[in-house]
Amino acid sequence: MSNRQELALSPALSADLRRFEQQLLALATRLGISLADFNADHISLRCHQYSTAEQWRQQLSLLGECLSEKTINGRPICLFELRRPLVVGPLHISCVELPWPGKKHYPHEGWQHIELVLDGDPQTLHQRALDCLSDEALRAPDISLKCSAPRGENERLANPTLAVTDGKAEIKFHPYDIRAVIASERAS
Repeated sequence: MSNRQELALSPALSADLRRFEQQLLALATRLGISLADFNADHISLRCHQYSTAEQWRQQLSLLGECLSEKTINGRPICLFELRRPLVVGPLHISCVELPWPGKKHYPHEGWQHIELVLDGDPQTLHQRALDCLSDEALRAPDISLKCSAPRGENERLANPTLAVTDGKAEIKFHPYDIRAVIASERAS
């Protein structure tokens, strides 16, 4: 993990990033994937309180710029492009997703998932993502999969996701980099 970036994060977010990194690498190993083989376009936080989201927003604003602020699935979500990427295992991730609390209560407040880009037809995303995972992982009772299709207002690119989690960390696959999705919104 980059010491310079870690020092810029609050002590709580820095410590939680180390926790998340360990759990993410363990999940990737169980899934039979090497994270170095993928492009992670963003990493996401989850929180339970609006005040926490506001604190994190202020902190992330000091580390980069807000690329987008949209309401998706009924809650505000900000995307920040950091001046220096976070280093998570072999990944260098410069975009952070910060959603405000919604109806779902997450078991942990902090870093929650990364999203990996699988370039290609959105219609085949789910099968292509499943093909990346080991058969053993797909049979494991504690590994769960969820397909979704979140959409922001004015989005022109369909960006479905396949989420894979062990309840500790989550990896999502989607066909377009989040920056391309934002550009599609601005083009409309």
